[in-house]
Amino acid sequence: METILDLEMEGGNMTKNQISLIELIQIFAQYHNHLIVNIKHLQEHYQRTGIKRIRGVRNENGELLQPWLITEYMDDTDYVGMGKFQFNRNTATINMLVKRRVKLAKVEDQTPTVEVAGLLVNDLNTFNNYTIVSDGKININLLKVKISSKKVFDLLKEKGILNAEKFDFQAEYTIQLDNLPLVVANSSYSNIDGLFNELAEIKVLTSIVCAHLKKESDVFIETQLDEFKKYYLSKNIYINFPTTNEYTDINEALANGTLESKLSYKIDIGSQDILNLSKLPSANKFLNKMYRLYDKKTGEIIIKPSFDLVLNQNLGVRHRLLSSRTKITKVDELMKPIFENFLGLELNGIVESILNKVGADSLAQLLQDKQTGKQIGKEEMIAALTLANNKLEEYVENIYQEKISPLVFYIGSTGLLPNQMKAKAMTADEAAAKYPNLQFSKNEQEGTFFVVNDSIISIYTKTEYSSKVLSVNTDN
Repeated sequence: METILDLEMEGGNMTKNQISLIELIQIFAQYHNHLIVNIKHLQEHYQRTGIKRIRGVRNENGELLQPWLITEYMDDTDYVGMGKFQFNRNTATINMLVKRRVKLAKVEDQTPTVEVAGLLVNDLNTFNNYTIVSDGKININLLKVKISSKKVFDLLKEKGILNAEKFDFQAEYTIQLDNLPLVVANSSYSNIDGLFNELAEIKVLTSIVCAHLKKESDVFIETQLDEFKKYYLSKNIYINFPTTNEYTDINEALANGTLESKLSYKIDIGSQDILNLSKLPSANKFLNKMYRLYDKKTGEIIIKPSFDLVLNQNLGVRHRLLSSRTKITKVDELMKPIFENFLGLELNGIVESILNKVGADSLAQLLQDKQTGKQIGKEEMIAALTLANNKLEEYVENIYQEKISPLVFYIGSTGLLPNQMKAKAMTADEAAAKYPNLQFSKNEQEGTFFVVNDSIISIYTKTEYSSKVLSVNTDN
């Protein structure tokens, strides 16, 4: 198989019985409750891979206005629990998300914030992101850990990860990452036939659900949500400080060395009609293109329709009269049946099928009841939408973890398609000539494309920027 990307394979050659970094991370993920990481050592040796963001917003003069609250760590210790590992969905990148306990306090006098909108908030969580692998290259050379389980110790020793002979729960072990191959050379990967269409349908429905929930909560009322915003809290009680770039002019930052640029390889999965999921517009944008909301009593048309207004049962939905210049694309053809069914304009069963598949039966039933003319309470609908959103996201995440992200990581880290995927490389012009419905962005026009059964794998480059710093900001 010829090399697709001009990438340097990190981690050296694989020896017999040596595990890959991916396998090691799978062990970390499975036994994370028995591993703690020396966070002080990690922070001292970590190299940032993205643009540094600082808390605050800039006014019209470019001056930084900082938040009136700060966070203070409540677990000021050398060790934290092993984080959750996340694969980037279209690059060979793995991040470790570390949870830390914090409290909010006023900047001016460090007075702690104990209660907001009737809720105790003196023990919150913040999440720091550490990139283990960045675009197929090792970014963290080693981790210093303690192990609380002899079973985990024995497993890591068996895999050649530890040199120590005797288990000691008080000892700190060094786990070297940069001497491991990223992937196993003869790895096998799941069949991706039909996955894109399934993910696309779920993304469309998820976008509709999220558009309904943008200003809603199934737990808190509107005035509470407004109070949370004042204290930089989301409706899910996550800390959500506004942030901005450290620089004010990107060209100046590149010229003085504050920023560095590099090419990042992106790998996407698509179909022979739609190149990737980024081609799908937001729910509100599609709603505005194809439909109109109107007052059922007066007939007055809502100028800017949005899904948060659809919850108002005094409003109806009808098709928009399209001009002769409106072009209906394959994206429109995919999205329209889902919208038609959700809005009650067509009883095609597609939304019910998706919701039942992911376990969101309550929303499926409410939508059926609504189509028969039954009045549905707003709170009941919000609760069902919230549950459905969680189920949809969980289902999609499982597909990526099990079937897509490992494939993307393999391609991005080796520069090769897996051996079982036999496909000839095509340019964008060649792909467009063979599949005329495909639409290409500027970056994608310079890409390479592979047809694997009914799917298309896209590989293209995109310029990414990173801050030039020596070590991590602990609030990264």
